[in-house]
Amino acid sequence: MISSVRGVVIHVAGTTAVVEVGGVGLAISVTPQHAMLLRVGSEATLRTALIVREDDLSLFGFQAADELAVFDLLRGVTGVGPKSAMGVLATLSPAQVATAVATENDGAFRKVSGIGPKTAKLIVLSLAGKMQVTASTSAATPAAATPVHESVLVALVGLGWSERVAAQAVDEAVAEASVADAATTQSLLRLALTRLGPQQYTGAL
Repeated sequence: MISSVRGVVIHVAGTTAVVEVGGVGLAISVTPQHAMLLRVGSEATLRTALIVREDDLSLFGFQAADELAVFDLLRGVTGVGPKSAMGVLATLSPAQVATAVATENDGAFRKVSGIGPKTAKLIVLSLAGKMQVTASTSAATPAAATPVHESVLVALVGLGWSERVAAQAVDEAVAEASVADAATTQSLLRLALTRLGPQQYTGAL
């Protein structure tokens, strides 16, 4: 079992990163947000899950232990494979997954490509009572998880909102955004401003 990988990033494309460990390049599937943080030539440490199938060995990598824990929990749900689990983590942070489960909000999971209404409800039912630790994670954490989220947070604070209010708006925007919108500062800022309302902002984007 390969539980972690540390080495130099030699290639990043889409949702695949290649990390060289002992002269061997390991292809690791990551979320789009995680891929944005990896820099070719820099050393990276990833927590990993090795998925073994009859005709395939696949590595999935994560920034933090709670992401890996949620990935493993999701894979335990009938109808949710590794790719779908990664899709959930590309759309929702571990804290947002926990919140969705706690509030029985299966709609949050229906936003994920490949997850239908039945599977979304099954996720909520299957994970109920299993995410206490993840649920305690600060809701503001996802807002600073990537340079895009951080840039939007800084922009909102600069426009006059408090950091607490701005962080909550970015969190909510990330929860409803598509993967493409979440990876773009302008798109994510528009969504966050929509959540906050126009009363303090009159400029054009």
